[in-house]
Amino acid sequence: MFVSSWLRGVARLAMSATQKPRVVFVLGSPGAGKGTQCKNIMKEFGYVHLSAGDLLREERSKPGSEYGELIEQHIRNGTIVPVEITCSLIERAMHKSGGNKFLIDGFPRNKENLEGWTKNMADRVQLEGVLFLDCPEDVSTARCLGRGAKGSGRSDDNPESLKKRFETYVKDTMPIIEHYEKLDLVHRVDSKQSPKHVFQDIKDIFQQFQ
Repeated sequence: MFVSSWLRGVARLAMSATQKPRVVFVLGSPGAGKGTQCKNIMKEFGYVHLSAGDLLREERSKPGSEYGELIEQHIRNGTIVPVEITCSLIERAMHKSGGNKFLIDGFPRNKENLEGWTKNMADRVQLEGVLFLDCPEDVSTARCLGRGAKGSGRSDDNPESLKKRFETYVKDTMPIIEHYEKLDLVHRVDSKQSPKHVFQDIKDIFQQFQ
C-alpha cells in the first residue's frame, strides 16, 4: 500500500515537472487596454504578464545592447521588430519568472512572428487561447495621446507614430487574429467599454481556463 502510494506520488511529481507552460496571447490595437487588463488578470488568476513591447523597450535601454538601435528604429517607425529577437526575449523572461501560466501581451503581431513562434516555441507550450481586445481607432488614439500627455515615457505615443502603428496593426495583426479565429481560439472582448466592464467580460473567459 505504502509503495503504491509513493509511486503514484512520484508519477504526479514527474507529470508536474514536465507540464508545458500555459500561454494566452493578448492582442489588440494600441491603446486597447492590454496592459491594464493584464494587470487585472494577474491579480485575479495568477498569470505572469510578459509584454513583448516592454521587453523590447527594456532591451533597447540596456547599455551596450547589440539590438538597442535596431529596436529603437522599429519602435519609432511603428514597424515590427524581427521575430528572432522578440522570441528570444520572451523565452528568457519565461524562464526567469519561474511561473507556469503566462499572458504574452502584444505578440504575435504579424505573419513572421507567428511563423517564428510556431517554429521555436509552439510545441513547448500549451496555447490556451487568444484574448482579443477589440477597440476602434478613434478610441485607441485618444487613449494613447492621453497616456502620452501624462508622461508615459513612450517615444511612440504621438499622432504620427500612432497612425503608423494602427496601420501596421490592421495590415499585419488582424490576419493573425483571423488565423486563430479559424482554430476557434479567439475570445473577443469589446474594449471600448470602461475597464471595469471589460474585465468582467474577461473574467468570464478566464474562468473557462481554470
